[in-house]
Amino acid sequence: MHIAFVRHGLTDWNLARRMQGRTDIPLNEEGRAQARAVAETLANELAAPGAAGWDSIVSSPLQRARETAELIGTRLALPPVTEEPLFTERSFGIAEGLAVADAQQRWPEFDGEDMEPDAEVALRGRLGLTALAERLPGSRVLVVSHGAFIRHLLAEIAGVPRATIPRIENVAVSRVGLDPERAEWRVHDVAGVPLADLLPPR
Repeated sequence: MHIAFVRHGLTDWNLARRMQGRTDIPLNEEGRAQARAVAETLANELAAPGAAGWDSIVSSPLQRARETAELIGTRLALPPVTEEPLFTERSFGIAEGLAVADAQQRWPEFDGEDMEPDAEVALRGRLGLTALAERLPGSRVLVVSHGAFIRHLLAEIAGVPRATIPRIENVAVSRVGLDPERAEWRVHDVAGVPLADLLPPR
């Protein structure tokens, strides 16, 4: 099984560097253009000799992810988008709506009492992967989600500190696969950069 995680396109809050979390902010026009552009990139990949197609597309229920997924799915002629709440962005509680710099100064570890703990984000991601593997075994699936969520999940799968995984930019594509022999998920790349290139030398 192969899954490509795509971060949603740009929103006005991204542009203003405000904390979004579960706040349901829509794409702006630049974000829609980004979604169309990554859809073209994915379509061009399919034109390469021996390229495998995508079977389905799944989205976080938040509208910025859902619209990104719909734009991609339409271009790739995929079945209708299905939503998976387990792939929703991390909740940042009262920090949502604040400037990122202000929130980082107040909660350097983002561990406020009403914020979703790191471990719960990672566990939720694992549960989402398990649900997909059970529902769509052996498939190639596009999942449109969110920057903090994807970063936490990739770090969890790779077994590395979150700081090892760089910030996930809008419409960046990161790929993971399920090793059938070991029944383990593996990170192939983070926004196109092989995981091995991000790890410190041994």
